[in-house]
Amino acid sequence: MNQSNIHPKVKLFGIPNCDSVKKARLWLDAKGITYEFQDFKKTPITSAQLKGWCKHAEWETLLNKKSTTWRALPSQVQAGVKDQQSACALMLEYPSLVKRPVIWCEQPSLVMIGVQPTLWEEELG
Repeated sequence: MNQSNIHPKVKLFGIPNCDSVKKARLWLDAKGITYEFQDFKKTPITSAQLKGWCKHAEWETLLNKKSTTWRALPSQVQAGVKDQQSACALMLEYPSLVKRPVIWCEQPSLVMIGVQPTLWEEELG
């Protein structure tokens, strides 16, 4: 592996059959970047992880309002999401509401949400 492609503790969060997660995995593999994968369905995200991500990205970016899970929620539940705390509580209850993929890198401390090959290239490439 090329020494420039070694990134301490890169972690990819998502669902294995998600097309966006597949794109991220292919990109990381093609760049020779090793990463740990956390499947939301098998190992749910924690409150601490969500709070940490919200330090780097707005909760509005993390909450996937285009998802089928969001559209299936009652309108009063959707209307109850007004701030980071309410959004995080809902994402913890329904992990598929988290926009995928989430790429977290310890050094430098970085969170990237969604498919963003240009940003990935700048930060990890």
